[in-house]
Amino acid sequence: MNFVTSSSTLLHHLQSISGALSTNTKLPILDNFLFKVEGQKLTIVATDLETTMITHFEVQSEGSGSMAIPAKLLLEVLKNLPDQPCSFRINMESYAVEIAYDNGKSKMIGFNSNEFPKLPAANYSSSIEVSGELLSSAISKTLFAVGTDEMRPTMTGVLCEFSPENITFVATDAHKLVRYRRTDISTSSSSSFILPKKPLNLLKGNIRGEEQVRIEYNESNATFTFSDLTLVCRLIDGKYPNYEAVIPKENPNVLTVERGQFHNSLRRVAIFSNKTTHQVLLKLAGSELQLSAEDMDFSSEANERLTCNYLGSDMTIAFNARPLVEMLSILETESIQLSMSEPSRAGLITPFENKNANEHILMLVMPVMLPR
Repeated sequence: MNFVTSSSTLLHHLQSISGALSTNTKLPILDNFLFKVEGQKLTIVATDLETTMITHFEVQSEGSGSMAIPAKLLLEVLKNLPDQPCSFRINMESYAVEIAYDNGKSKMIGFNSNEFPKLPAANYSSSIEVSGELLSSAISKTLFAVGTDEMRPTMTGVLCEFSPENITFVATDAHKLVRYRRTDISTSSSSSFILPKKPLNLLKGNIRGEEQVRIEYNESNATFTFSDLTLVCRLIDGKYPNYEAVIPKENPNVLTVERGQFHNSLRRVAIFSNKTTHQVLLKLAGSELQLSAEDMDFSSEANERLTCNYLGSDMTIAFNARPLVEMLSILETESIQLSMSEPSRAGLITPFENKNANEHILMLVMPVMLPR
């Protein structure tokens, strides 16, 4: 099995799927890429058993076959080569892999492809096609809110809900929640699944925005196909929390403020907050918003004032600055609204103006309880 390809093209494809490689495995074969040549087409696979990525492209080849090739070694060779043709000569009996290039060659030993895990059978009951722009936006606006508590496995992924009215993506860690909804696409029937964090990061890193993404799924697996890539992953099993139940419906106190100013002010004031609670106090009255933080342990404090539009009763409410800063950095609108009912209940952040009428984003942040 021999083939010739550009070093930069091969490196690009390997880097696209290398994130699927296992970082801590007891199966040595998972430290390899599976190379498979059929006709003039090269297919490369990387997997950690839970998540698999596949890429393919055209090469000049002689013969066909498959071989597992050490991933780390191959990537290091290609990273240190200028763009040039690389000739791969693979001995199917001894598993010897020789890579020849302009000023030399490298040799390594591969493994029998039969040892490489087989892909799960693709018996999918449902499918949908979405734009790369939609999926990329949904992931980037929800991923930061995913939980890390392994005792609550369903909250360590993003809930993807499909219905005849819209599609919705939800992430929460019990302290913050994001609901991203799009009404410009729908499905004939209702269904949902929970997507783990690793495939979400891989999709985020590979989707460019202009492509179409085909999503096929059943109760246990999902496949995403776009451009020259395929991602197959195992879904998180379990029932997602009833997120609608925790979103306050009555929020008479509404703050409207310029997002950039609020974001920058919050970041500055948060520097002086307690290093454990990261608590920042928001005092709302009329057209003025006061932000303050203090760290009693170091006798440090900060106060800032912003002009705003506030409708409601005078209120003092405290938040952990970290999720608030993250939310403001992810939103792209000029102004935001913070809707609240009382200091002990969650605040809701929404864009004041929507650039896309079909995009609806709601972010929930729990307050820090103030001593009475």
